[in-house]
Amino acid sequence: MNNLAKWYSYLGIAVLLFSLSGCSNSISLFSEQAYQQDITLKVESLALMNKADEPFKSHEKEVTELNKNLDEAYEYAKGRPENDITTLQWKIMISPDRHLLGGFLKRWKDKSSLSPFFIKEARDQVSRAFDTIIELESGKMKPGEVK
Repeated sequence: MNNLAKWYSYLGIAVLLFSLSGCSNSISLFSEQAYQQDITLKVESLALMNKADEPFKSHEKEVTELNKNLDEAYEYAKGRPENDITTLQWKIMISPDRHLLGGFLKRWKDKSSLSPFFIKEARDQVSRAFDTIIELESGKMKPGEVK
């Protein structure tokens, strides 16, 4: 990843976190299901990314299954009330036109295989983006909790 792409990635995360600080009264409640789903998808995504130095065709079914699960996570986030920030993070994560997981999977498909250096750099960015989604969820108020 070039420095400009990294800078934009960090800027996007900072803006979202800053936005969160002013939205504590209008954010959805914590969801154990979403939290577990986020962790599972992070582990599955990073494991699959490690295989991107192999031909895409060898892992096409795994990519299709992962994309289905990512789409489900996005739709679940989108369907929750007052969950716009998390929904936006998922949208950025899965977009094939961005430089996170969706863009990585598209590039892998287009190039057939990727270099270990590129995979490592992309994995680091995707891992941090998943951490942001997970932190967004874990930072939400639990049902019945009073702040």
